[in-house]
Amino acid sequence: MRIHHLNCATMCPVAWSLFGLRDMICHCLLVETDAHGLVLVDTGFGTGDVTDPSHLGGAFRGLVRPKLDVAETALRQVEALGFRAADVRHILPTHLDLDHAGGLPDFPETTVHIYKKERDAALARATWREKERYKTRHVAHGPKWEPYEVQGEPWNGFECVRDLKGLPPEILLVPTVGHTRGHVAVAIEGPGGWLVHAGDAYFHKDEMHPEKPSCPRPLAIFQSTMGIDGASRRHNAERLRVMARETKVSIFSAHDADELDRERARA
Repeated sequence: MRIHHLNCATMCPVAWSLFGLRDMICHCLLVETDAHGLVLVDTGFGTGDVTDPSHLGGAFRGLVRPKLDVAETALRQVEALGFRAADVRHILPTHLDLDHAGGLPDFPETTVHIYKKERDAALARATWREKERYKTRHVAHGPKWEPYEVQGEPWNGFECVRDLKGLPPEILLVPTVGHTRGHVAVAIEGPGGWLVHAGDAYFHKDEMHPEKPSCPRPLAIFQSTMGIDGASRRHNAERLRVMARETKVSIFSAHDADELDRERARA
């Protein structure tokens, strides 16, 4: 498999630079497989978000100040690599927040492999957090859901979902609930070993420091505010930290630009 590391959204939160923080990105993966077509892990913003950002909500736009560049959308980057939208046969969202699932409508015929708890939460939108984070426009086309419960043998101490339909066994969903009800990490065994896209299970590279983990205060406040289950989120972040310390697995979050640079250099 060949793995491309893409940035499919750039966000410039107010006063971020005062804390020495780079702009937030949305680190997505485009995986070329031999027999299963292209696989996307997260989508970032979609072309509809860029052309009509009003449905993202004024609070979101005011807080994170997205750049909304159509060239950054997953669709345009897939095309820039010489592929068509139809070549993307599978999407694996870490979760369905608006900055991770906005591109779903750009790939309407694609199978969306999802932890069942996340799909159900996104469709129910039961709390104010979930009304803010899940946007009906992103699923109005009726995605081809392939929902899963936990199944198969554990992986590196985590429960996991194996045998994803139509996908090679080297791709796993790893439940890491807390940020949302059905958040997952996506583990992929690529040419250089295992990669773990941790989504929003953590936000900053320093949270994975093996001895002195830390998180810049604005990000810590944001995680605490938007998380659905703080205890589970902290527990899963610690489990990821142990994995990063004790194995050769490469772990990265969705929003840390330094980690994107690191993984692109490795690739």
